[in-house]
Amino acid sequence: MNILIIGSGGREHAFTYMISQSDHCENLYVAPGNAGTEAIATNLPLSVTDFDAIKAAVLEHQIDMLVVGPEDPLVQGIYDFFKADEALQGVRVVGPSAKGAQLEGSKEAAKEFMSRHQIPTAAYQSFTAETLEAGKQFLETLNAPYVLKADGLAAGKGVLILNDLDQAKIELEQMLAEAKFGAASSKVVIEEFLSGIELSVFVLTDGSSYKVLPTAKDYKRIGEGDTGLNTGGMGAISPVPFATEEFMQKIEDRIVKPTVEGIKKEGIVYNGFVFIGLIKVGDDPYVIEYNVRMGDPETEAVLPRIKTDLVELLMATTDGKLDEIELEMDSRSASTVILVSGGYPESYEKGKAIDGLDRVDGSIVFHAGTKKDGDQVVTSGGRVLAITSLHQDFRQGLSKSYTEIEKISFDKMNYRKDIGFDL
Repeated sequence: MNILIIGSGGREHAFTYMISQSDHCENLYVAPGNAGTEAIATNLPLSVTDFDAIKAAVLEHQIDMLVVGPEDPLVQGIYDFFKADEALQGVRVVGPSAKGAQLEGSKEAAKEFMSRHQIPTAAYQSFTAETLEAGKQFLETLNAPYVLKADGLAAGKGVLILNDLDQAKIELEQMLAEAKFGAASSKVVIEEFLSGIELSVFVLTDGSSYKVLPTAKDYKRIGEGDTGLNTGGMGAISPVPFATEEFMQKIEDRIVKPTVEGIKKEGIVYNGFVFIGLIKVGDDPYVIEYNVRMGDPETEAVLPRIKTDLVELLMATTDGKLDEIELEMDSRSASTVILVSGGYPESYEKGKAIDGLDRVDGSIVFHAGTKKDGDQVVTSGGRVLAITSLHQDFRQGLSKSYTEIEKISFDKMNYRKDIGFDL
């Protein structure tokens, strides 16, 4: 079959890498893709939210399956767009309907969903510019630190954790009254702070049955020891060593099953991934957030551990037959380290020549912010490359990734040297 992947980051290169190995894949396209996807698929210069252009490409290239990487097109209703168009109805779309995508598109909608289905999460309240003073009063009832979340999509930057009450009130006012995160913060969810260690659980569902994919833990802060500014992610480990069989059973019973049953009960069309951001408080799991797609950089650690043909899994998902397929996983750990541009996550320069990619041996290099400039691969984003290594022991895998990173260079290249430090 002919397959089109939407997106341009490390997550999409990981999907391209896995799907290109399937016997079911005849022609593979990525829109817009990067220098890494270009080496194993055909890149199409399309915006991920230009549905009319995507439709034209789907018809021109006789696409049978659309795999949607990022959240924006899902929240904007690409699934519904395809199913409402007679010419596109036969295309398998991996991703939820717009209604399902609200689990990520609105923090408030996600919290209300968890409340309806008794899924453990932090206590919360939502506020708008009109209820700003009530929001400040609610902050006074909580203990520090204070968690403020922009309700809408803010490219992973709309969550603030503050230790000072007065500062939290100022930030709340900036979010609501001064549109600090644009339309995304026209509503803000304030929630209690949960103290523990975080992990991500990935679920593939056809809206009725589900498969729990490998767990992962990512590292968001730019600085070592989890210090400094938040980023899109500086590295990931899969599986999570502290996610014991007993703890995973709690996650499945208390969170995964009620989530999928809630989707089914509410009649939500959902053929795709649920990324459940969790925190382990004592011995109990709580949901921090839902995403309605795979995470990045977790995807670069999770997908290489799936031994079952990925296209077969996705076909079963879109056909409502996920319960008929066996999920086989690699017992080895995957350790991923991200190479970023100097200055990221603040301002950084693009167009830096990347050297040494051809010298990497025994690790997988996933491209994120890269493009081709003639024959040269150059940087084109903040997060540039993800280096993933598989080993029975995640520490050995990390050691391998760091060894291979020494072969790669570009001007002002930066990366964290302590991924997995807390495990």
